Amino acid sequence: MKTLKTFITIILVFNVSTFSYAQTNKPKPDLPNVTYGEHERNVLDIWFADKNKQTPLAIYIHGGGFSAGSKEKINGNELTQLLAAGISVASINYRYKTIVPLPGAHNDAKKALQFIRSQAESWGINKDKIGVWGGSAGAQISMWLAFSDEMANVNSKSPIERESTRVTCVATKGGQTTMESDFWRRHIAKYAPEEVVSFRKSIRQNYGAKSVKKANEVAKSISALVLISKDDPPIFMQYGMRPNAPVPNNVNKIRGWIVHHVDFGIALKEKMDSLNIESHLRYPSSRTKYNSLVGFFKDKLNQ
Repeated sequence: MKTLKTFITIILVFNVSTFSYAQTNKPKPDLPNVTYGEHERNVLDIWFADKNKQTPLAIYIHGGGFSAGSKEKINGNELTQLLAAGISVASINYRYKTIVPLPGAHNDAKKALQFIRSQAESWGINKDKIGVWGGSAGAQISMWLAFSDEMANVNSKSPIERESTRVTCVATKGGQTTMESDFWRRHIAKYAPEEVVSFRKSIRQNYGAKSVKKANEVAKSISALVLISKDDPPIFMQYGMRPNAPVPNNVNKIRGWIVHHVDFGIALKEKMDSLNIESHLRYPSSRTKYNSLVGFFKDKLNQ
């Protein structure tokens, strides 16, 4: 089995090769590759559900271990269903951690959200009805946006930076609800104890930190379990295994299984339940109000 560096660095990269929309059955964006920042990866695509009226918006943030993936990885079925439900959709790129350490990717997502809000009037977007979603790393960034306090800089000379960063709802797939080292040590020890030793060697790299202590300070600052408070929006979480599922025998499967484990969702739901915040946790054999993030978004954004 590879070291824990693989677990934390990859946070599982599934199908990270980039495909153009022309090579798929996905509808082409109405506005492709809109620039929202200075870096070449600060671009987004947007689809309008109805150009004749104001619509809510759902923003997709791709996964890929913060080191791969692209906006083109948006699920075509989800995209089509959201548009049919009258919800416009945006999909963003952000800088990889190989370009800028975390939370660079998070700050890019914040900038994209604020940029979209600054264009709301001309794009026919209801800036008070915006949801975010993503898988894996994209899920982690989505939760950071949803559960952070207001990050608008009201004193900024930039009208974009003065836009709100708060969202109406958030949905995730295989999301890491915390990046704290203590949680990760316990979590990995539960399923792959031989990998815990390498943890201290890898955690610093994600955050460009000189010490584990400094790295963990940054990790806490982007962790949903730390950030969550009573005024935060509802969440729909989806995971691919039951809480009591056996550890896979296949070494190639266990990596993704651990970093996308339902334990993360259980921990956040327990915290949100204690704060009386609406949360929905879906996994195989579970019973939930919503069967998909599309149904969740339709309910929350079309109210």
